[in-house]
Amino acid sequence: MKTRAKSGFVQPKRYPSLLLTHCEPKNVKQALSDSNWHASMRDEFDALQKNHTWDLFPLPPNRSVIGCKLVFRVKENADGTLNRFKARLVAMGFHQLQGFDFNETFSPVIKPFTIRIILCLGITYKWTIQQLDVNNAFLNGTLDEEVYMQQPQGFESSDPSLVCKHNKALYGLKHAPRQWFERLKATLLNLGFTDSKCDPSLFTYAKNKQIVYLFVYVDDIIVTSSSSDLVLQLVKKLNSAFSLKHLGDLDYFLGIEVKKQSDGTLLLTQSKYLRDLLSKTNMLESNPVSTPMQSKLKLTKTGPDYMSDTFQFRSVVGALQYDTITRPEISYVVNKVCQFMAHPLESHWQAVKHILHYLKGTLDYGLCFQPASIHHPLSVKSLL
Repeated sequence: MKTRAKSGFVQPKRYPSLLLTHCEPKNVKQALSDSNWHASMRDEFDALQKNHTWDLFPLPPNRSVIGCKLVFRVKENADGTLNRFKARLVAMGFHQLQGFDFNETFSPVIKPFTIRIILCLGITYKWTIQQLDVNNAFLNGTLDEEVYMQQPQGFESSDPSLVCKHNKALYGLKHAPRQWFERLKATLLNLGFTDSKCDPSLFTYAKNKQIVYLFVYVDDIIVTSSSSDLVLQLVKKLNSAFSLKHLGDLDYFLGIEVKKQSDGTLLLTQSKYLRDLLSKTNMLESNPVSTPMQSKLKLTKTGPDYMSDTFQFRSVVGALQYDTITRPEISYVVNKVCQFMAHPLESHWQAVKHILHYLKGTLDYGLCFQPASIHHPLSVKSLL
């Protein structure tokens, strides 16, 4: 039988001030000492309760329980200024067992070339390009499997022996992205959208000779249309199904800065993303170079100079792969260093650092989309 137990938010204890205004706490104890983080934890808890994410049950004898933790992040704007403090409850999905706690996990995301095409259409026809953000997106996904989780620290009920039986998905669960996308897709199809066969994350809506393109990257939604009124109607309907933030004209998403120029062109850059990457690798003050790759560079798979920190190599190369969305001129050399992810050498790392030196001097480079003639192919040019 289901047991209802009162669950409340623990009040902050008196700890010495940690000056967490722009600092991310490592645990709940640190977060409770700062009113900003305390408020963000309360917001997260209220969202979970409002969404009826779980009920409290005794753990069945034939089931296992997974853990959870609160993760704290400072959200920044494109210019690096403070946006908000975000506390998020994350399930320890690595404890899940396939075929027992979950089955399918695949969830599509929008392809970079689709983003470029839709943005180019938007500026060519002078359509509005709007950005939406779904609040607590993964909490909207419903689960088909039984998942039991420990009560989160700071949210414990009066009966600590009870566990959380999930009704909805939660960040960290292996199948949470898939369940959220399936819920969003079903909602859009019910509203009259059709999904693309080439890119499952692109949805199209047509009515009275007006058209809407909508694409999804997890919880970020970009929409452009020949009719501003039609966009507002669809946003209103979506907001009735999910809690949305209508962020207005597109200016920053997925680490990409979108700047509309006075001549009608659209400039896509990743300046902040690159500054963060250079800061992470301690190369923010490095000297720039004029090319992304040394001439006559030859990289080999074998050698005596194996890297001690292979995680850093793979992390930075992965970040550089993402940067090729707006910096296609580094695609070739990034592809070269990607071939040595398994056993990177110091010589490979030097090639990666050379790319970073080049990016240091070209932080403001990006892709410039120009309005195309309706009767000619659309043009995409790299701004160098």
